[in-house]
Amino acid sequence: MKAAQCTEKIESLSRQLKGMKKIALAFSGGVDSSFLLALAKQAGLEKILAITVSSQFFTREEKKGAQKLAASMGVAHICLDLDILGQTQVVQNTPRRCYFCKTKIFSLVRDTAIQNGIHTFLHGVNTDDLGDYRPGLGAAKDLDFIAPLVDAGFSKKEIRACSRQMGLGTWNLPSQSCLATRIPYDELITREKLEMVDQGESFLRELGFKNFRVRCHGNVARIEMDTKDISSLMDEERRQAISQGLKEIGFKYVSCDLEGYKTGNMNKF
Repeated sequence: MKAAQCTEKIESLSRQLKGMKKIALAFSGGVDSSFLLALAKQAGLEKILAITVSSQFFTREEKKGAQKLAASMGVAHICLDLDILGQTQVVQNTPRRCYFCKTKIFSLVRDTAIQNGIHTFLHGVNTDDLGDYRPGLGAAKDLDFIAPLVDAGFSKKEIRACSRQMGLGTWNLPSQSCLATRIPYDELITREKLEMVDQGESFLRELGFKNFRVRCHGNVARIEMDTKDISSLMDEERRQAISQGLKEIGFKYVSCDLEGYKTGNMNKF
């Protein structure tokens, strides 16, 4: 994306945001919501409130990252804790899980915003998200959340390009998704499974891998990795270290998906 195109799209979105005056943003600290928050700050709105909902689906690193980003931008930030494992419709993990989860999360964001005198609610979905199975978008619509990045026609690639042009350190962050997406539909979500996934992915990041997922199929860890990195994963010494490390975390078997990593792979049903 050319610099002039970035500038034009940024200016268009900034004009849209300026007309909102007071906004609350469901803020994860990922590429999309960070870009949107930075633009809202740049637009000089009357009031901006970033709200992060931290549950067992949200890693400690993500929570700390969101807090650090909001502070660095000088934006008011509220972090709410949610026991999502106490929500029966969520832990049952049907294909509608995301709708029930997002309904709870967005309701908390909405209620908190209203308590702070804000009645315009935003979330950071982009145009690429519309092409995947995302029932959570229905929850956002039901609760009157606005998606400015979609309205302005921003794809993930464009958000990264514009974030880089703006000097945002989040431009090249790996794509985030909640830990529940590592567990196949209709398999019960438990704290133990989430912790195994979290620890497994932290372990792989420490080894230098960036764009991947550890899918939890009972006692089997299925690693999805960018295809260009699979050969590195198969290096004899590293392969043994990964196998041993994931087994120590609690998996009995460790496998590598030869089709590689792709967003939404667990939505094939």
